[in-house]
Amino acid sequence: MAMQDDNAKTTPSTSVSFSNRDLAAMIVPLFFEQFLLMLVGLADTFFISRAGESAVAGVSLVNQFNTIFIYLFTALASGGAVVVSQYVGTRDRKLAGRAASQLLMFSVVFSLVVSVLVLAFRRQMLTLMFGRVEADVMAACITYLTISALSYPALAVYNAGAALFRSVGKTNVTMWVSIVSNVVNVVGNYIGVFVLGAGVAGVAWPSTIARVVSAVIITVFAFREKTVRYRTQDICAWDAPMLRRVLGIAIPNGAENAIFQLVKVALSSIVALFGTYQIAANGVAQSIWSLAALAGAAFGPVYVTVIGQCMGARDTDAAERSFSRMNRIALVFSVVWNALVYLATPTILSFYVLEPETTALVLRLVLLHNVFNALIFPFSGCLGNGLRATGDVAYTMWVSIGCTLLVRLTLSYLLGVVFDMGVMGIAWAMCADWLVRAVFLVARQRSGAWKEKRVV
Repeated sequence: MAMQDDNAKTTPSTSVSFSNRDLAAMIVPLFFEQFLLMLVGLADTFFISRAGESAVAGVSLVNQFNTIFIYLFTALASGGAVVVSQYVGTRDRKLAGRAASQLLMFSVVFSLVVSVLVLAFRRQMLTLMFGRVEADVMAACITYLTISALSYPALAVYNAGAALFRSVGKTNVTMWVSIVSNVVNVVGNYIGVFVLGAGVAGVAWPSTIARVVSAVIITVFAFREKTVRYRTQDICAWDAPMLRRVLGIAIPNGAENAIFQLVKVALSSIVALFGTYQIAANGVAQSIWSLAALAGAAFGPVYVTVIGQCMGARDTDAAERSFSRMNRIALVFSVVWNALVYLATPTILSFYVLEPETTALVLRLVLLHNVFNALIFPFSGCLGNGLRATGDVAYTMWVSIGCTLLVRLTLSYLLGVVFDMGVMGIAWAMCADWLVRAVFLVARQRSGAWKEKRVV
């Protein structure tokens, strides 16, 4: 197959347009998929707690480690989603399929290498990160990491397939695959913990099996998809120019995520300096924040699909209109959802056994978070996905890293420790991060500099 020249220009034959129904068809499945994942996460916590305190500690520690690789695979898939979306915009289904196939191939190779390295050095890495934890906790860590590392390739394959379907706007596919996968996970956890009494292994194997099931299903669907699909000959090839396009988006995105995760670990250490009631309030508040954040999680991939296809078609006018339209929709949706979550917070807190002082602090934390999440996050988070979809990844990377280090981390220490504001200080630092980031991203969008970017 003849390769497309990196400097070749594509002239659009038609403009790109998404109706309100098209947007709703993408947003609603993504929202319910994220909501389902959160509910299943709560179910996982329930089952793990029944496996004993050592299991809870071991799983909790390893999940912090696993998050690093989950974000790496997600960043890789996001890079592929941008490239596929832009090729869809050019109406070149063959190259879109080739990009998706190359993403699958590289995801498999990369995840296998990561999996082998983690399995080979798991004990050394766990000792380095978590030090001298109790022997039974370390045993739980090793068991859980050994089994979960086996699922890395399946997780990467699923993300690659999800990127393909989200790029063509078929988010209902990933929703249904997620439903099947999570049913397998919950049923497996029940069998592993209550029927087999397998402890840590009883919760680790169901997660691995569920990831394998989702990877197989979405890959089968991707081979059968009519618009953009996997092709065996493209999977078995090594297309260096295509991979450069994918990694050109994925690497900056991965760098952002890596820095963010490291700062989260640092912030956890700062929170540990505060009193018990503040630590408890922060933990409860974060669980409610996760619920409020579903709005942003649902809109992010939609920005990539819509803006990516517009840019692929070289229809920058449509991209500009889509930015404005998506920003308005995301803002309205976010305000309504965050308001509903805050109104439900007292009911949610009734299921916890908390001291009045802790409950009052949780309510203040949730109020602060939800106000900024509703009004600012659509421009600091979702808008960033749209700019990445144009290929403007260097700018978004440096803004993200700068805000994370100079605003969130620095202010967290100053407000939380120096000015003795505790977890409220860290929450204010988070909101300040969003605000500064939003200013830079909105300015970038309005400047139009992203219109000169080219990915395909």
